Amino acid sequence: MASDPARTDPVKRARGQEVIRQWKLLNALQYSKFGKTVDELSTALGVTTRTIRRDLAQLQEVGFPLEQKVFDSRRAWVLNAEVFSGLAAAGLTLPELCALYFSKALMEYLAGTPFRDDLRSAFDKFTDGLTSAQWKYLETLPRVLVAKPEPRKKAATESPAHVSRLTTAALERRRVEMTYHSFRSRQVKRYVIEPHQVYYAQGGLYVFAGVPAYGETRQFAVERIKSLKMTEEHFDAELSLDASQLADSLGVNLGGRPEVVTIEFQPDAAPYVSEREYHPTQQIEEKGDGRVVLKMKVVVDFALSAWVLSFGRNARVVGPPRLVSAIHEQIEEMRELYAPPLPEVPPRRRARGQSGLPFTSRR
Repeated sequence: MASDPARTDPVKRARGQEVIRQWKLLNALQYSKFGKTVDELSTALGVTTRTIRRDLAQLQEVGFPLEQKVFDSRRAWVLNAEVFSGLAAAGLTLPELCALYFSKALMEYLAGTPFRDDLRSAFDKFTDGLTSAQWKYLETLPRVLVAKPEPRKKAATESPAHVSRLTTAALERRRVEMTYHSFRSRQVKRYVIEPHQVYYAQGGLYVFAGVPAYGETRQFAVERIKSLKMTEEHFDAELSLDASQLADSLGVNLGGRPEVVTIEFQPDAAPYVSEREYHPTQQIEEKGDGRVVLKMKVVVDFALSAWVLSFGRNARVVGPPRLVSAIHEQIEEMRELYAPPLPEVPPRRRARGQSGLPFTSRR
């Protein structure tokens, strides 16, 4: 199983539990019409009233609009939603509005259907307070600011319920029972997982989770989940997805050891390669004849091979040797797919009375 510093660091573990508890506290206040008393919050969250008061003080300190009100001689805490209405009246500049509008387009394309409706609703509420002049300007932006969607997994846009449950399970540290279509085994398998993070990468949504039965952490593609059910069983492990784990691969790969990869690009592709950053570790050397050599330290996996092959004849892998061999094998397999089959030669009939090979006998 991946190392878990929270298991040996009680401070990190306590902080994680505190954040989860405070998130539950905010949710309890947000959906309560007449607020909640300290005693009610204490009972609901299963902690002392002293802990609740400390949580309320910390949330106020970081800027959440919490305040006390009296309802029928009952002193309760409420979340003042009216404070957020001042956002539209904050006097945003046109460049700030442009940035927000452009980020909206990008987020809609990247996040996919599970979050698209919520994003649109949030931006609609934000823009309710804009002036007519600001709206007129915003309506012209689609002509000059466009975000093209990247390829997205079809099924990934059809699982909003799974995403919602996985997110809730991760926040509440609850184990999940699920059936999952494993591409590796080509079977639908049952798992009990401990979800820690849901993340978006390469057009799909993934969940990073512990698998107690195997004693390890794995990633699961959300669109391959066939059924999912949260249990009442909680877990304590405090894992987090280290961004460097994903950064080592050009795709979505949490395993493998990064190594130096060297690729030579022909002059036709060299300008396009030189103007882009494919990986933070990349180094580009320009040759006098227009070629460029790119070096970067990444995991040798399917995503890397697919990326190299996307350049066709304009890219040649120099090293490491096993990547050279992998690309060569794939090219040979592709050649066999495209090469025309040899015509079948009908068997040659022997002449009547002929026996043996048609050689002239030696005297």
